[in-house]
Formats: sequence, C-alpha cells, structure tokens
Amino acid sequence: MLSTFPTLLPFLLFAFVASITPGPTNILVLSNSARYGFKAALPIVFGACVSAATIVLLVGCGLGESFNRFPLLSHIFKWLGVVWLSYLAWQLYQAPNKAIESDSAARNDRRLGLWGAASLQLINPKTWTMAFAVVSMFAVRGDKQMMHTLYLSVLFFLVSIPCLGLWAALGSGSVRFLQSPKALMRFNRCLALVLLGSAWLSVMV
Repeated sequence: MLSTFPTLLPFLLFAFVASITPGPTNILVLSNSARYGFKAALPIVFGACVSAATIVLLVGCGLGESFNRFPLLSHIFKWLGVVWLSYLAWQLYQAPNKAIESDSAARNDRRLGLWGAASLQLINPKTWTMAFAVVSMFAVRGDKQMMHTLYLSVLFFLVSIPCLGLWAALGSGSVRFLQSPKALMRFNRCLALVLLGSAWLSVMV
C-alpha cells in the first residue's frame, strides 16, 4: 500500500488538521461531553467519524461527479446544513442554565447520540468540503481509484477518532469550571456563537 501511496504523509497531515480544527462537529462534541460526560460523547465521536469517512468514500466513488453535474444539488445540501446547524446553535444558546451535576439522573436529557452525529455529517458543509478536497488532492485516477479511495476513508477515520476524542476530553475536563449556572450559561452561549460562525463561514469561503 505504501509504495502506491506517495502522498501518505501529506494526507495524514491534512486529515489531522481537518479533524482537529474547530468546526460544527467538534463544538457539538465539546458541548455534549461537558454536559453529559466523556463516555456519553463517545457515540457522537464514533458516529461522526464513521459518517465522515463514508462521505469521503462516496465522493471518491462517483458521488462527487453527481454534485459537479448538478451544482444546484450541492447548494441545496449546503444551505440545509447551514440552517440545521444554526438551529442547533440556537438550541445550545438557549440551553438550561442548571449547573452540571454528577448523578446519572441529571444526564438523561436529550443528547445528540451516535445516529444524530452520523446524520449531521450528511448536511455538514465542512465535511463535504473536506471530502471533495481529499478526493481531488489525494485520490488516484484509473483502475485503482476505488481501492485507493477506500484506503483514504479508512485512514481518515483512524486519524479523526483521536482528534474528536481530544475534544471530548476537553469538554469533560471543563466540568469543574461549570459548577455555577452563570458559568454554564456563558459556556453554552460562547459555544453557540462559535458553532453559528463555523456554519456560516463554511458557505462564505
């Protein structure tokens, strides 16, 4: 594999930067981990990473050509993502200001979850932009394109898991600073504004 993958190191660096830098998924992982704990954020991390890697595979296997052929479809997906992420930002901004508690009863409210995080990637503009960049810059053309794209998607998954896991650890580690309702309100509202900004910036660049 390595002999047919001369761009391995550049790709790994690209995948690391794409996964570790703040974006809608990272912010939601951070928020859910701070609110419900590290373990509760793990399904979100796994679902988001599997979905993002699958999108890379789909784009590399021909879905990207469909978007190029029908640019209106791409715009519709992009704006659906922005609207949905804006809604999530508003929900986060209005989140209850009750201090975070350690008991399990306080952790049973509604949370994103594995399937929610996976489906979110389908309308996340950052994920699609990343997938198109991966395929255009690193995928080979010809008979080996499908297998090479499969390698890319698996490697992206392996890189993104610890990156999002770090965001989950940061969220759970911030709990000790969020014991008062006022601190939690400020935290939620800051994250909501960052989430809103990351969603809209993705359609402006």
